[in-house]
Amino acid sequence: MTEMKITKSTLVSQKPGNIVSDMDGEKVMLSIQSGKYFNLGEIGGEIWELIKEPTSIHNLVTTIQSQYDVAQDECEQQVTSFLNQLVEQELIMVEGNDK
Repeated sequence: MTEMKITKSTLVSQKPGNIVSDMDGEKVMLSIQSGKYFNLGEIGGEIWELIKEPTSIHNLVTTIQSQYDVAQDECEQQVTSFLNQLVEQELIMVEGNDK
């Protein structure tokens, strides 16, 4: 599997085939493909909801920043790190947006 560098213009979206549920304000997910459970947490759950349709990292960071008191660099780093973990587990689709 070739690793794709996630940048601000990268588009990400949910991969189908996962069961997601709310548990005490946090999202938990079962990957049908792997049979693994994941706790996305509160903010991870928000990100998951935001990527129902393909969206850019820039849009995700802007949305999260508008809801939480976090610096842009820190927010971008954390969102990218979280998305890279989802990529590793094959839970999301990644598309480059090179024009």
